[in-house]
Amino acid sequence: MLSGRMQHLHPRRCLFLALLMAAPCAASSAQRPLFEPTDLELEDPGVLDFDFQLGLVRGQDNWRVVTPDFEFDFGLARNLEFDLDGTYAITGTTASPFAHPQPLPDALWTSAKFGLVDWVDGTTKRAWALGGQVGPKLPIARGNRGIGAEGLTLVGLAAGSFHFVLNTGLVIDPRPSANAQRPIGIEVGLDVNLALDHRERYALTGELSAVRYLTNYPHELLTTVGVLYSPSKYLDVSVVSLLGWLDGSDRYGLLFGLSPKLRLFGNSRG
Repeated sequence: MLSGRMQHLHPRRCLFLALLMAAPCAASSAQRPLFEPTDLELEDPGVLDFDFQLGLVRGQDNWRVVTPDFEFDFGLARNLEFDLDGTYAITGTTASPFAHPQPLPDALWTSAKFGLVDWVDGTTKRAWALGGQVGPKLPIARGNRGIGAEGLTLVGLAAGSFHFVLNTGLVIDPRPSANAQRPIGIEVGLDVNLALDHRERYALTGELSAVRYLTNYPHELLTTVGVLYSPSKYLDVSVVSLLGWLDGSDRYGLLFGLSPKLRLFGNSRG
């Protein structure tokens, strides 16, 4: 698959195991998770990547503290990895994220991300890649019902310092409660990265994500803009702001990200 900064368009997500184990016992049902476009990063076999973001987000109703938004990626083969993706947050009130705090875990997406084909145009020096990500969504929040699913088709383009990944897919989330409709929607997203130096240590990142729901839920339209710093190939640090445009999206927020990697076995790709 495409290498270098094409693989670092979306730094996000880690979770301490204690929080994850506590999620099914939470007193509050999970909110409907927001769609975040993913990247075409496929970790080397034997590499474990911890992506997480911490910060404050103002929803349509209340503030919440994201503690954190997380992802675990583990490379299984050259074009295959296992992903674990979710969010654990503390929701407050319209006045403060710390007033009357309640735990708010999202559904947990367990998935396989895979690469299908990639090629380079020798004339234009542009690189293309095609892949996908698919798997079940587990109802870890108290009150949720049924196992959901999500599947994405990923198309990536690297052109000079710019890197793009187009996401299209379908999401079927767990029911928020026993009598509620399932959130079912069509997802479209774009992940953009612009390297600011030839070593690709500094970059600007951005996302545009939209969900058109087929059931009775408000549609989503969300944009993010951030700065990424990569002091080494085993660590990314980021600051990301977000702004929502429709009733189904958060209003605004600010997240700080950290993405360390750990090689458990194997050698780097050539």
